[in-house]
Amino acid sequence: MENTEKTGDGGYLTGKLDHLVGLARKNSIWPLPLATKCCGIEFMATMGAHYDFARFGSEKLSFSPRQCDVLMVMGTISKKMAPVVKEIYVQMSEPRWVIAVGACASSGGIFDSYSVLQGIDKIIPVDVYIPGCPPRPEQIIDGLMKAQELIGNEHLRRRHSKEYQELLKKYGIE
Repeated sequence: MENTEKTGDGGYLTGKLDHLVGLARKNSIWPLPLATKCCGIEFMATMGAHYDFARFGSEKLSFSPRQCDVLMVMGTISKKMAPVVKEIYVQMSEPRWVIAVGACASSGGIFDSYSVLQGIDKIIPVDVYIPGCPPRPEQIIDGLMKAQELIGNEHLRRRHSKEYQELLKKYGIE
């Protein structure tokens, strides 16, 4: 028989509800691919029949930020494009997650230039980093699975916590 006493920050019902919502969220991800360079080509291979990205609950790619919950940034982001990426992130509804695919999105890659943003974590919070230049489709799938684990284990109240609100203020997102 399961323990029905209150535990942690929620009771039995809240704990089970967290688990149920997490299970539904992690198996119905709608990614928004923002591909600017070679990582986009690898992502196309990942979406193909050989790797079948859809088997992980990401069948529906959407190109409208209001319908997506995972932003996948792939490739170099110039400083002129940074406000656009931030605006796309702001337009996504909560809860939202970000995956930085490849070295360029994670740290600017080989482009150490005045015009290239040295990682998208300078403008928006990133949840999962996928290394590589460009990363192989297997790495992209592994990154999605890490994001699914994060999404599945997130508490319902995390997005309303004081720490999360301070994080958004740090990036200038209200």
